Amino acid sequence: MAQAAARMPAELSADDLFDYARLEATPLRTDPYDHVLVEDFVTAAAKPMLIRDYPEITGPGNVEPGQVPQGPAFDLLLEELTGSRFRDAIGAKFGLDLSRTEPTIGLRSLAEATDGRIHHDHRSKRVTLLLYFNESWDAPGGKLRICRNENDIEDYTTEVEPLSGTLIAFHNTPTSWHGHKQHVGVRRMLQLSFRDMSGMVGIERKISKLTKPIRRILNMS
Repeated sequence: MAQAAARMPAELSADDLFDYARLEATPLRTDPYDHVLVEDFVTAAAKPMLIRDYPEITGPGNVEPGQVPQGPAFDLLLEELTGSRFRDAIGAKFGLDLSRTEPTIGLRSLAEATDGRIHHDHRSKRVTLLLYFNESWDAPGGKLRICRNENDIEDYTTEVEPLSGTLIAFHNTPTSWHGHKQHVGVRRMLQLSFRDMSGMVGIERKISKLTKPIRRILNMS
């Protein structure tokens, strides 16, 4: 690890984080719904620094940025992910105007036995994307699958190995089914969703956010 750390650049800039050209050049997959898989979207220079500075999440469940300690490289990552350059690049890939959406981020380090069940995301999410922060992956489970239906995890078109630097993004609709086979243990990931907060959807989201601490106390979520 000392040798790897010595090869890291002393400082990381926003331009060092992502290979936007690779994202632009990667074809959009449309079966069974619009999604894009970009391996090595995070640059080779940035990967070790982001793994080093990934938040210190010690328990199960999602946390929001800032709830646990994280390093400066990860601070820079979050700033880039919530900026207009990244939002516009994702919007262009899907042919969507995301300029009025709100980016929301969740972080997770540990997968539980109940994770991975096939589902689609909340209707407020127009695009959902995942970035992974695992140096290696030998487990048979834990690989996200883009599924054709809500009942069969084996009926899928794309499988994503959750390796550091990999980006998977998809257009969320009521039939954007996805999930993974069971994995219990470390599975570091970041989920970002571009949410449409207009109308009743936004009101529902705000109410849900306000009541979340109460539901946690009552063990309802």
